[in-house]
Amino acid sequence: MAAFLLVNGLRALFLVLCCLMVATLIYTISIDGLPFRIQLLTPWMVATLVDFYINVVPLAVWVSYKESSWITSTLWVVLLICFGSITTSGYLFMQFLKLSPEESLQDPIYHVLLHHTNKDTTKQKGKQSPVVTARILFSVLGCVMLGTLIYTILTDGSPFRKELLTPWMTATLIDFYINVVALSVWVAYKESNWISAFFWIVLLICFGSITTCAYIVKELLQLTWQDPLYLVLVKVDNRQVL
Repeated sequence: MAAFLLVNGLRALFLVLCCLMVATLIYTISIDGLPFRIQLLTPWMVATLVDFYINVVPLAVWVSYKESSWITSTLWVVLLICFGSITTSGYLFMQFLKLSPEESLQDPIYHVLLHHTNKDTTKQKGKQSPVVTARILFSVLGCVMLGTLIYTILTDGSPFRKELLTPWMTATLIDFYINVVALSVWVAYKESNWISAFFWIVLLICFGSITTCAYIVKELLQLTWQDPLYLVLVKVDNRQVL
């Protein structure tokens, strides 16, 4: 019963978030025009966009893993880049809709995270996996965002200024935090207790993609270089089954 409520709650959540971002996009275009204007690229807008797209990277990697062909994965990644959290929310809503009744009652987030063809595969010991590459990638991305944050504070001051909240900055922040919601659901699923989950989610809200990268690297360090990369998606207990 709890799993059934969870599935329906997450379906409703991501549908509402998708509609919210669509409405935000339409409203912002109607009152402030298109976003493709150089004057919108203030230092803090640039920093926000860097933060946003670093958070898109793990989502894009996951979508590429989930999709069965390069054509569909490329299409979804392009949509992620172009439409951000509209694509994230819409994709997650579709994935939860695809769950069978049995999957919905067992462990719905587990079944949404994994590609169907990998659910019954075993680890291929002795063959190199991209775990080390992923550790390096997300370490570098975390450092890039940390450097961007420090540089922007030094050159443009604090972000907590009313004049920075232009219509497109507000829309970008909404877009950013909808993606944070998706990442927070994953973190809450991964963590073994609510205290640690709450701690990481607060860090996600406060530090964005720096926290995303730090969390992913932390989880990757629990894998060996021989492990399949997709094991990072699931709880430690579930890794024994795969």
